[in-house]
Amino acid sequence: MPASERAGVSPRPSVDNSAVVDDYDAAELAPHPRLPSRLSDKSALRPFDVSALDLNETHSVSSFELPPTLTSERIRRRSELSRHRPLDSPPALEPEAIELPVIREHAPDAAPDGASGSGTAVAAGKKLGFREDVMFAKDDDVEIAPSFPSSLAPSIRIEDTEDTDSTAPAISAAQKAVLRRKKVLHAATLCFSVFLNGWNDGTTGPLLPKIQEYYSLGFAIVSLLFIFNTIGYLSGAVANVWLTDKFGFGKVLLLGSVMQIFAYAMMIPGGPFPIMCLAFTIIGFGLSLQNSHANGFTASSRHNVSTKISILHATYGFGALVSPLVSTQFAQQKHWSFHYMISGALYVLNTLMIWFVFRGKRQEVIKAEVDDLNTDPNAVDSNKYRQIFGIREVHFLSTFSLIYVGTEVTIGSWSVTYVQEKRHGTPSSGYISSGFFAGLMLGRILLMWLNRKIGERRALFLYALLAIQLEVTVWVVPSLVENAIAVAFVGLLLGPMYPILLNHSTKILPRWLLTGCMGYIAGVGQAGSAVLPFITGVLASRFGIASLQPFIVSMMSTMIVIWALIPRVRHVPT
Repeated sequence: MPASERAGVSPRPSVDNSAVVDDYDAAELAPHPRLPSRLSDKSALRPFDVSALDLNETHSVSSFELPPTLTSERIRRRSELSRHRPLDSPPALEPEAIELPVIREHAPDAAPDGASGSGTAVAAGKKLGFREDVMFAKDDDVEIAPSFPSSLAPSIRIEDTEDTDSTAPAISAAQKAVLRRKKVLHAATLCFSVFLNGWNDGTTGPLLPKIQEYYSLGFAIVSLLFIFNTIGYLSGAVANVWLTDKFGFGKVLLLGSVMQIFAYAMMIPGGPFPIMCLAFTIIGFGLSLQNSHANGFTASSRHNVSTKISILHATYGFGALVSPLVSTQFAQQKHWSFHYMISGALYVLNTLMIWFVFRGKRQEVIKAEVDDLNTDPNAVDSNKYRQIFGIREVHFLSTFSLIYVGTEVTIGSWSVTYVQEKRHGTPSSGYISSGFFAGLMLGRILLMWLNRKIGERRALFLYALLAIQLEVTVWVVPSLVENAIAVAFVGLLLGPMYPILLNHSTKILPRWLLTGCMGYIAGVGQAGSAVLPFITGVLASRFGIASLQPFIVSMMSTMIVIWALIPRVRHVPT
């Protein structure tokens, strides 16, 4: 009120509590049904010494009418305390009925001439229908936003629901079946890629004695194949993060498969040993890309992650089981390198499957298409390398992965040579490698129930202790049959360890870095598949192949220590 008007009005010392309500705004009284019942009881109103508003005439509650447009001052939201009856106020004698304005849901697109109370607004290409007399704050301040009971809130109609998840229609049974088929197709493609990873690792063991004979090399020199393989794995693990950000999941996975084809094409003629070393480097790079993305894609699923990872890596064991059966036959032939023709043909098929299934799309796009996208709202857009390498758990997990995968490939590769020299085995001893990888495959499937029964952390400790005891029997018992059976059971016990490791990684690592972390862990692990066999070759050249078993036992013991250092759980927002 202006000062000139305020000067002509004399203040009233008191206000009769029977008819005047000065401090309550009519727009505030209308939405609250409790206030009229209080106002009808005259004893419920308290006298005030000075009125907040100077009115020349009084009005009853029933004479108030809702203005057609609510101003910003009249829609200020009160606290919850004003909506409840004070404890010291007497109950209402008789509630007074007040007619509330009708709020219409889904106003028509075009209101007729002269009609009021409805309107349309267009925002971001979407039509929103709501009442014009409900004013929403432009600065999104919740304190001045209108408050409606849940039954009277104005409904908003969104006609373009293409990008709106909350109003998306329910998925029909036929659509669910289509999404399920796509998920199975994605999983089958990645399983075949991991199958070929096992195929590659299972090939080297039976062919290693033949390669030594063909090139007239000792243990130390032939182990250079593993060194160059390590260089490829580590290079792929480091480059994977940048390549994925630049080109996306589908294209990087395709790149890794194409590189495998070129590598095997270089090895088919059986050329000079340096060509073999270069080919092993390319193989390591390609396998690192494929393995990291297969693990990252599977681990970022929304449901049944542990089961999916176990099945994925069971296919690795199956590939490593089948490969020695084939490569052992080629190891007895003159053209042993023709085995890589089969490997190259399999990777041509793998390349075609990757292209037709994923079409070079990014992982988040593929996941969204099948309703399997698991986003993290706490993602931080900054240097991913710094974030990944700054997580202590990543280094523990990658070290465990390096020793585990290295031990696994060392047993599969060098056990054949050990049995031939120490147990006087024949070239058919290559089937021992198949027995080991068969146990590896079965362990990842058959022992899943035990992992859930006793807990994955305890299960891994149990498997490692039993595997050490069996490996000691291979060390001290001079029996070819016993050694073959013990190696197969060692594979059975080692099988579940890697899926347990990856599943545990999903629980303690940030989700927005999961694919990058998985790529680094898998890449370092694949590097272990080259580092430890190389160390074995160096030890064998110095102390003989008998040093294989003590080295394996020491690596298994180290795995137990590292697993104890890995945190049980870390709270990660999901």
